Amino acid sequence: MIRVRTTVNGRVREAEVEPRRLLADFLREDLGLRGTHLGCEHGICGACTILVDGEPARSCLMLAVQADGRALTTVEGLAPGDGELHPIQQAFHERHGLQCGFCTPGFLLTTHYLLARGEDLGSDEELRAALAGNLCRCTGYQNIVEAVRDAAARLSQGGLR
Repeated sequence: MIRVRTTVNGRVREAEVEPRRLLADFLREDLGLRGTHLGCEHGICGACTILVDGEPARSCLMLAVQADGRALTTVEGLAPGDGELHPIQQAFHERHGLQCGFCTPGFLLTTHYLLARGEDLGSDEELRAALAGNLCRCTGYQNIVEAVRDAAARLSQGGLR
């Protein structure tokens, strides 16, 4: 067993883990953060995307021990915690950027990363390319693109939190 100490959604968490424990399993099973979904378990679908030190990462491809000393953000860490949705979540809800919801956590965190960079999102084709690491089987992506643009507009008024 190896001791892992990480900051998850702003809170320091410590646990003893098996050396080969996947980060996704650590988050879901050990910490009870079930918003991180496991789809393909090969890093292809993006459902397990979280932010590691602010950068998107596939938690199904990382070991929990690799998160030692790092800051992790999961979908549970987006909302302020008072029952209010984060502006990105609100935009996805209002623009119907989700259907079954399985891929949504990965899209939300990828969107957070894209918007935190503060760069122009470009054309719809360029935005789709930036989101290409996340797969959705339900929406056809147009509502996701519209939700990302809506979130960008909301956050340009109030800043990314």
